[in-house]
Amino acid sequence: MQKLKRQLALVFDDNLRTRQWQNIVDWIIIGLIVVSTVEVFLSTFDGVSQRYGHWLYAIDLFTTIFFTIEVTLRIWCADLVDPKYKGFWGSALLLLILWADRRSVDLHFLRRLPVAHPILAAQGAAYRPTDARVPLHEGLRVLSKAVSSKGRELWVSLQFLTIVTLILSFILFFVEHEAQPEVYDNGWRSVVWAFAQYIGDPGGFADTPPVTLIGQIIACLVGLLGIAIFAVPAGLIGSGFSEVMEQEEKEKELLDNATAINEMMLVKSLKREELYWPALNISFGDLTLKLNLTVEEIVKSVAATSNLRIKNLAAALPKGPKTDLMVVNQYYANEEYGSHVERGSSITIVNPIGVGDNGLSYFDWHIAQLGGFNYVANEFYSMQHYDRTKRCTFYSANEETQANPAFQRFASHILDGRGKDDWIIVVVGEQRVKNKTDLHFEFGGATGEDRFDFEGGIAPDRTTVRRLYDDMKAAFDRKGLTLDAHQVQPPLQEVNLSRYLQSCTQANVLQLSASYKLMVFDDKVYSAIVAIADVLSRQLEHRQTPGLHTQEYLIRPDKSAYWRGLYGITD
Repeated sequence: MQKLKRQLALVFDDNLRTRQWQNIVDWIIIGLIVVSTVEVFLSTFDGVSQRYGHWLYAIDLFTTIFFTIEVTLRIWCADLVDPKYKGFWGSALLLLILWADRRSVDLHFLRRLPVAHPILAAQGAAYRPTDARVPLHEGLRVLSKAVSSKGRELWVSLQFLTIVTLILSFILFFVEHEAQPEVYDNGWRSVVWAFAQYIGDPGGFADTPPVTLIGQIIACLVGLLGIAIFAVPAGLIGSGFSEVMEQEEKEKELLDNATAINEMMLVKSLKREELYWPALNISFGDLTLKLNLTVEEIVKSVAATSNLRIKNLAAALPKGPKTDLMVVNQYYANEEYGSHVERGSSITIVNPIGVGDNGLSYFDWHIAQLGGFNYVANEFYSMQHYDRTKRCTFYSANEETQANPAFQRFASHILDGRGKDDWIIVVVGEQRVKNKTDLHFEFGGATGEDRFDFEGGIAPDRTTVRRLYDDMKAAFDRKGLTLDAHQVQPPLQEVNLSRYLQSCTQANVLQLSASYKLMVFDDKVYSAIVAIADVLSRQLEHRQTPGLHTQEYLIRPDKSAYWRGLYGITD
């Protein structure tokens, strides 16, 4: 019985968006309300009543029985819908409300029309319009947004006023029909009279004033509703104007804050390897001190733009106490999944989890830009994403991931136009082994594999892989960095993105896994970026002239039109 009571509570919560049978019952109730209302309206016509009276009576009897049962069940489970209806007095309160709604005047019509239901149904089924973006003139644009923002309230108020007017007009018919049968000969006359009052009855076609006391009271109520029909929308739209303008002011303030954060990232640049680099991260403390922003303002400002994110650097620590280290960092996005830059190179740098790995987007972007390589990065999709529509991993190309349209576009930008002499370099953060080596070469070997000629794997050109590894290891040794191949990292799984890409192309695929210590906490990260970009360019580039592209790194980023334009800073 308790299970049935809970199920009925879902029916009687007036939510027309519940699932399965609760939703069906909701619409059955609404349908019977409409049928009952039509039946009462038709019964006011003498000809219809005489010819189809038996059918109207049957409908009357059925709906009366149905709504009696429905009211009884509604009272029974009302405490689960709203705790104020719990217990004897709560049930008595609900019964009084239902009685007042459905039985306030003992007339033929009111005995059968459940007044409360249409109002609740109107609220539940209220239309929710989408934002309008058509108007060109500023005033029309704001008006459109104001109306749009209050669209549901306007629609519900219109429904409410219409339903109340219909109810009053039907009551008017019953009380005036006895006094003026030749004037109020059917329900349509009273309906026309009531609605005509709202527009001043310009044609005089409703010049049939009521003569009974109750009819005159109803006329006064209709007059008050006539005021409400104009006053309520005007008030709602006025409120919408204020809210829209306030919201736009807040949005402008947030975007201004985001621009200031972006500029501060460039202002706090540093010089390493004789090159200028934008800041890797900027702490909440610095933003508070330099820009006078609260934590709430920082969070909202970052959310208002598409090239800033908040990261907790403590997540990159392998062990020990983890006090939160909240920072903001930049990334570039021009695609639904993140970033795609085609530079005509034979090398494509791929970042599959920029939104998840600390420091990875910065690391990968600068390798690609400094080397002049193509760049494809997932900046928005992650298994830990708060938005369920973006809860997908690109690092593992399982069946679910492959079916995702954003991943399909991501993969097409990686694979399209790549031949057997091209190289796809997937750069990720360490997934399991933490900080034993600065960079790991991975091309399909088992853990501990020290050969370069083992069978299988994701890079068919092993000779070039060996030459590339030796060259990069020498460069790393000179910088005081460490490099290994398959020594500590677990083998690539079958659904790994690198394996998936290799199965789709003749190009060579290589995965580089960088330690979080290097990408986030080690000042040698700039040396590693330069070394990786230099070696990849010298060993693998054949579509354009090898060499580092340093032109964007020769002046401070805050003075550079390139960096300012990249992150939307307009002067």
